[in-house]
Amino acid sequence: MANRNTVGFGLIAQGTVGSTDAAGGQGKYYIDAGYAVDLFQGSVVQSKVGYIKTAQAAITDSSIGILNGIFYNASTTQKPTWANWYNQPITPANSEDVTAFVIDNPLQLFTVCLDTAAAQAEYGKTYGMTVTAAGSETSGQSSSKLLLAGVSDTANQWRLLRSAEDPENNENAANRTVVVCQNLNQYLDNSVTWQ
Repeated sequence: MANRNTVGFGLIAQGTVGSTDAAGGQGKYYIDAGYAVDLFQGSVVQSKVGYIKTAQAAITDSSIGILNGIFYNASTTQKPTWANWYNQPITPANSEDVTAFVIDNPLQLFTVCLDTAAAQAEYGKTYGMTVTAAGSETSGQSSSKLLLAGVSDTANQWRLLRSAEDPENNENAANRTVVVCQNLNQYLDNSVTWQ
């Protein structure tokens, strides 16, 4: 039987490393007004020059976590506006920055859709996400997948830990749901410059 997933869904928080309590916490950051890249809910982000930017330009980019939504004051209505995703470019009222909410616990585990079958020997290695972030312009949910291509013992963003044991998406074939943790986290790597 084939997996029920047909497209990716980005990264969805699922517990923490060591099975400790996961409060689902998120940090408040900023996206520079007018930033010209879409950021979907469930997409990988990093902090550069004090602002949130995509971390899906390369599978070796460092990251601080996963975008979980934005808030800003709309320039046309002057009203507070919440959205699941950043639909570029957004320039809020009074040239303010956009507030981004990021799931930023470096020990957070995530479920993600794997783009192809993976041998058991490939588990424990590192992978990247779909390089061009994409998603639904209706729901704001990412459609990115974990890419088996470019596998490395240590160089990529996400370490593949195990199957998510999702009954409808557990076949070792395209679109299997798996569990990953961050490998190149900005908080834990002192060699990463945030500029």
